[in-house]
Amino acid sequence: MYRPLKYRKDDEEFILQFIDQNPFASFITRGDRLLATHIPVLREGEKEEWRLYSHIANHNEQLAFLKDGAEALLIFHGPHAYISSSWYQEKDISTWDYSAVHVNARIRLQSKEELEESLEKLVYKFEKQQEDPLYYRDIPKQMLLDHLHLITGFWLEPFKVEGIAKLHQNYSKADVSSVISHLENSGDSTKKQLSEDIKNTNL
Repeated sequence: MYRPLKYRKDDEEFILQFIDQNPFASFITRGDRLLATHIPVLREGEKEEWRLYSHIANHNEQLAFLKDGAEALLIFHGPHAYISSSWYQEKDISTWDYSAVHVNARIRLQSKEELEESLEKLVYKFEKQQEDPLYYRDIPKQMLLDHLHLITGFWLEPFKVEGIAKLHQNYSKADVSSVISHLENSGDSTKKQLSEDIKNTNL
């Protein structure tokens, strides 16, 4: 990943929090060509001991290349938006602000028991936010049996992790304030979220 020094974000707190807050990732592997699937990827463990886990459908062409020890690239995406130079006090070049984390990892296939445990954690993470949650163990047993053999779960053991946050660092306070204002007033929830990231970084 191209990362100018001023935008690099390699501290563990940023990395782990970013992954937890942006779990829908691009899962990239090498097959007969580069292949990608967009899937929720969750983290377990803390600091140097953490790992990731997910699953894909068995009819996904990536399955043929999922082997123990194979390499995968995970890209976790944060909020992003076009930044118009018309928002600045003086003429400049327009740009794009964003944040992301890349994780290079080794794949290890899960057992059926590990897959079920992973699914239970995955469902819990997102269902607990619902008004009337339906947890994994609430799903009819036969329905689970009918679907479990259609997916393959895997662990992802990270060996290289890189973060970036390009959020208008080193711009004048006036220009940063203007960018934040335009994003906040855009009516777009993603742009509003990006404005908070820029605000927390610069002001």
